Amino acid sequence: MTHRPKRLAILCAGGPAPGINSVIAASTIRAHLSGIDVVGIHDGFRWIMEGDIKHVSPLTLESVSRIHFRGGSHLGISRANPTKNEKHLDAALLSLMRLNVDKLVTIGGDGSAWSAWRLADRSHGQLHVAHVPKTIDNDIDLPPDIDTFGYQTARHVGVEIVKNLMVDAKTTHRWYLVVTQGRKAGHLALGIGKAAGATLTLIPEEFGDGPVRLDTIVDTLVGAMIKRLANDRRDGLAVLAEGLIERLAPEELATLPGVERDQHGGLRYGEINFADVLKNRVVERLRASNLDVLVVARNIGYELRCADPIPVDMEYTRDLGYCASRYLIEGGMSAMVSMQGGCFRPVPFEALIDRASGRSRVRMVDTQSDRYRIARSYMMRLRREDFDDTHQAARLAAIAGTTVEEFAARYGYLARDDDRMSREVSLPPPGRG
Repeated sequence: MTHRPKRLAILCAGGPAPGINSVIAASTIRAHLSGIDVVGIHDGFRWIMEGDIKHVSPLTLESVSRIHFRGGSHLGISRANPTKNEKHLDAALLSLMRLNVDKLVTIGGDGSAWSAWRLADRSHGQLHVAHVPKTIDNDIDLPPDIDTFGYQTARHVGVEIVKNLMVDAKTTHRWYLVVTQGRKAGHLALGIGKAAGATLTLIPEEFGDGPVRLDTIVDTLVGAMIKRLANDRRDGLAVLAEGLIERLAPEELATLPGVERDQHGGLRYGEINFADVLKNRVVERLRASNLDVLVVARNIGYELRCADPIPVDMEYTRDLGYCASRYLIEGGMSAMVSMQGGCFRPVPFEALIDRASGRSRVRMVDTQSDRYRIARSYMMRLRREDFDDTHQAARLAAIAGTTVEEFAARYGYLARDDDRMSREVSLPPPGRG
């Protein structure tokens, strides 16, 4: 009895990120170099978890040779989650067996990593899985200096958008409130805001571990606008991470329109127009102080995640795709693929996944790092010296249409919060020449 040679399959799950096609191409090419056929599974787990194996196609050297230049996903993508139902998990595994697949490369984020691990575990060694992490949020729990693929491209495109909006803001004397993607962490918002020199950037991490009051966000923005007016500037741009939504107190979150969750339990941020919510609250506050500031809301995210990858992501993802296939071909299994210090490092799923949440551990912005403190020092925010300086306090209060005492009572807590976050960057002593 003859046995068909085993195959390697590739699928993409979660949301898009620049560089997916480069991983697909590099994985395919590396497998073919070892004489292994490759099959592409379309739309993530969507079809195979229903037992449908018709939505697949062979991946050949010719079909993938130039796809690494383009954004999007050659195989499509979906957020279908086979771990929600044991029957779906079994059906997905059986579908792969029917396709004669014993090696699987999954490309996805934290929820997809959990699905990949559960599938590998369910197979009892029959299916070897390598997961290639992708998210423009840059929040998978890798070492601090290792970006997730797609982040650098998303930041690059985001900076171009913000740069143009900043020119428009100055030209037309308006403020832009720009909400960027970032499900939990503020890496993308901070990266865009810092590189572009935005007026200020707000991220979830700066508010500690507890819930965030919407009024605190609004006060921070209005305080920056008042301080800007004190400097004879009517324009500005604030970058805000959408992860602030999830940190809102439950009673405030419940009041937002369009609150829905995806199949992995995450908030569907695309259905919540957080930028408009903030704009309306800010405008109300400005009108109460008789301040004439034109405020424009803007969400950016979908423009970033399917952009053509920039060279740093193209190179990075070709390395990841190559290593994913090589790792499986050489007998590896149940690991996430990473490049650390220029070398391939498999990260076992056990070290990556939080069993309680069913997701990979999230890497948050380190607000104690010099990188964050430098960014913070350039932002336009109300600080302790604004209240301690009698002349500055009087100027700010006059613009807000209040007394100095009323202004301090309304906004003084922001300075206390800023004191906590704004310790001067510590530099080593200068070397001796």
